[in-house]
Amino acid sequence: MLWVNALSKRPSLEAAIDEVVEQTTKALPASPNFGLVFISSAFASEYSRLMPLLQERLNLNAIIGCGGGGIVGMNANSQAEEIEGEPALSLSLAHLPGVKVHPFHLSSEGLPDLDSPPQQWVDLIGVDPAEQPQFILLVDPFYNRINDLLQGLDYAYPGSVKVGGLASGGLSNITGVFYAREHYQAQVVGVALSGNLVLETIVAQGCRPIGEPYRVTKGERNIILQLEEESSSSEFSLSPSGKSLSPLEALQELIQYLSEADRQLAQNSLFIGVVRDEFKQQLEPGDFLIRNLLGVDPRVGAIAIGDRVRPGQRIQFHLRDAETSKEDLQALLTRYQLQHPNSSQLSGSNAGALMFSCLGRGEGLYGEPNFDSSQFQRYINIPLSGLFCNGEIGPVGDGTFLHGYTSVFGIVRQP
Repeated sequence: MLWVNALSKRPSLEAAIDEVVEQTTKALPASPNFGLVFISSAFASEYSRLMPLLQERLNLNAIIGCGGGGIVGMNANSQAEEIEGEPALSLSLAHLPGVKVHPFHLSSEGLPDLDSPPQQWVDLIGVDPAEQPQFILLVDPFYNRINDLLQGLDYAYPGSVKVGGLASGGLSNITGVFYAREHYQAQVVGVALSGNLVLETIVAQGCRPIGEPYRVTKGERNIILQLEEESSSSEFSLSPSGKSLSPLEALQELIQYLSEADRQLAQNSLFIGVVRDEFKQQLEPGDFLIRNLLGVDPRVGAIAIGDRVRPGQRIQFHLRDAETSKEDLQALLTRYQLQHPNSSQLSGSNAGALMFSCLGRGEGLYGEPNFDSSQFQRYINIPLSGLFCNGEIGPVGDGTFLHGYTSVFGIVRQP
């Protein structure tokens, strides 16, 4: 397996294409059978020209991409760089022997409904689940059935990893995704990779839990109406064992015990973490699906969150800030190294990585450039490319979700 990337910051589209194609084809000693391209929204007015110009040089059918408000790629010093708000073009080319590369694009109209059997989703994608495909998905933000798509793919391909992001635009508000020679809007492009390949993920949601977990005892749609405290012992009971209270009461109790700095943070950066594994006792970063807290009804003490809730779920309040995001990412990268002792052998071009990061991260969050990408390279020094997204796609527990304020990394390597 060979994977290379090049990044150009030239303001001319033709010059940028010439630069990344020359560098990647020179660095790749074999013919590519897969490609990824990420283009800055600074080029939005020229999106329709990208793929025809690129294909004049590459003639590679299995290539997908999208536009973004920020672009990630490898500079001339072999360092990952995040270019925010300026012209940039990032091209990855891969030679994947023993891998079946199946690109596709989807519209909202052709999508099965969620009551359809899994075979309809398989027919739509065109890949047998027995092949155990791994998915990279790039979605235009005006595609209105993204959650249906993720649920359908999980249903039809339950053992497959799905990773990706939503394209983002600049001041022009022009977005788009790319496949072969075309620029698509309000659609999805993707690739299913099956065979001699592994796709692993790191999903850094950038939050830390505060207080203790609660169990939802009453909820409707996305509104939590009543909670019960978990058992105070280290082992969570499968049946509610604490006192019953409204979510607002739980939050008011919690606020009393926070530091002054955390109280200030809670005014603007308070989130809800939904536990994905109901039976896990010792909760760690990565065990929660982080969702926005949308509002509070003081009359009944209810809170609304950015997801559906059901009785029996466990939740915990979370806070997010720059320091927490740093610690969360470093902890997840350290865990990946410990779980994959051979990860230090990934270097040069024998593996590749993708970074799908929220527009709310980057220099605006950390106050310094290239933080997420440089941290990743400290732990896993392989070619990295990607973009700043309107939403990030990655797994938590046994499901695939659309995230916000998150950096999702996909690591592509041989078994």
